[in-house]
Amino acid sequence: MEVPKDQISALLDHGLYSSAQMLGCFLVSSSTVSSETSPHIKAENLVLLGDALFREREYRRAIHTYKQALQHCKIIPKQSTMTRNSLSASNRSSSPNSFKILGINENDVKFKIASCHSSLNENRAALVEMEGIPSKARNLQMNLMMGKLYRNSRHNRSAIACYRECLRHCPYVIEAIIALAELGLAAKDIISLFPQTPNRSGRPPFDHFDSSNRWLQRYVEAQCCVASNDYKGGLELFTELLQFFPNNIHILLEMAKVEAITGKYNNATLNFEKVRSIDPHIVTYMDEYAMLLKRRSDYSKLNKLVHDLLSIDPTRPEVFVALSVLWERKDESRALSYAGESIRIDERHIPGYIMKGNLSLSMNRPDIAVVAFRGAQELRPDLRSYQGLVHSYLALSKTKEALHSAREAMKAMPQSAKALKLVGDVHASNSGGREKAKKFYESALRLEPGYLGAALALAELHVMEGRNGDAVSLLERYLKDWADDSLHVKLAQVFAATNMLQDALSHYQAALRINPQNEAAKKGLERVEKQMKGVDPDAPEEDEDNEVEDADGDQIETELL
Repeated sequence: MEVPKDQISALLDHGLYSSAQMLGCFLVSSSTVSSETSPHIKAENLVLLGDALFREREYRRAIHTYKQALQHCKIIPKQSTMTRNSLSASNRSSSPNSFKILGINENDVKFKIASCHSSLNENRAALVEMEGIPSKARNLQMNLMMGKLYRNSRHNRSAIACYRECLRHCPYVIEAIIALAELGLAAKDIISLFPQTPNRSGRPPFDHFDSSNRWLQRYVEAQCCVASNDYKGGLELFTELLQFFPNNIHILLEMAKVEAITGKYNNATLNFEKVRSIDPHIVTYMDEYAMLLKRRSDYSKLNKLVHDLLSIDPTRPEVFVALSVLWERKDESRALSYAGESIRIDERHIPGYIMKGNLSLSMNRPDIAVVAFRGAQELRPDLRSYQGLVHSYLALSKTKEALHSAREAMKAMPQSAKALKLVGDVHASNSGGREKAKKFYESALRLEPGYLGAALALAELHVMEGRNGDAVSLLERYLKDWADDSLHVKLAQVFAATNMLQDALSHYQAALRINPQNEAAKKGLERVEKQMKGVDPDAPEEDEDNEVEDADGDQIETELL
């Protein structure tokens, strides 16, 4: 009794993987096909069953089935003389390509085994299978996978070689462009890989790169700018591309991510919201958006975002980071476990490390925070990982290490006001370095006059030095141009410290008018109102919930400073 092999292929083509898998069980167990007399047919049948199992995400079973197919391939050259003579002379060799005439390509099967291992996050096993495929036999898909596997294994030189080969085949492999930029290649070196003239070697049509496609070259330049921490240059190039490709979701997301990293929170929020309005089912970078909503204390939108993400795809690492952000206010331990889960799903998911580091700092575990921020830096150093490392080292009283990290940030981003402020933060941590800190904060403000973080830090330095009047003058000057709740909160804190309670009250109220969810303003206002009534604001509260809320307020105040 025969089972129609072509029907399994048809089922696979139509996406009916469960039926294909069950029919495959009949196919490979058929008594009409003997492993001894027809090993090539047996191998073909096993590969079809393996394909069905792979599509059903039964990766372990698929690996076992594919390996059985390869074992039967090895039997083929040992068949009788009559069987061998039925093959053409060009297909007598025992090389992988010798099986192609039989419908089996050993390299393709090895690639499928590697894909299963990769889906199981078994990078080493996947790499072993891929390295068994001769370099000349690797196609575009194989080279891309090898690049990813080498990069995950931190074999960067080998990864670069594979990604280069991808772009030689097809200049439009965006993944390879981004990877090469992040691995440190210059834009001109990446662009030089693009084929400039039609090739006569029989390659696919996409090998020819039309030099009129300048947009792709600009895209390469933008990614290289971002990868080298030239965020301003990257944003300018992305903005230019957006003029030619309006409402391009990918470009909007790239811009929003960079804006979030560099502290342009309002612009980042607007771009994320625009992306969500165009495609409400997008998951990419939505954890970055969640962090922004948390920063803005917009818990209503944050709740909706997490609900939407869970309904779209609850297996993505972005979803677990968003869950971590949501739970941070209620249960930090649970939030930390969600951040850890995002890393377990994808070891290269940087926001997971950033979130884990920030939570660890908040929970007074700076030693764990250092490990998390280092993990983020190893993947791709950016401003947030530098900031996290500096603050973690300061929490551990490791001033030398903090200064080293801050200077590394300044070296990597010489035109960044944020990097200058980091160096100032380290100097401000001890009384002997406050004059140096003042110079760095002032330099940061000269470089970026609208950088409120540096203005707030300089104001705090004035207060520490007893120059409350200078702090008030600075903050009031900034309030003329920037109606920001954090400026009002800082001013209120300065006034409260000098017992100017009415002024403190008005600024806390102003902060809450701008951002009704500002926890620091809520706590400060409550404290000032008690003082104005002659009640000791530090008296213990009967309601235990107040202690938790005070802790949250202190955390937000620390972030504002």
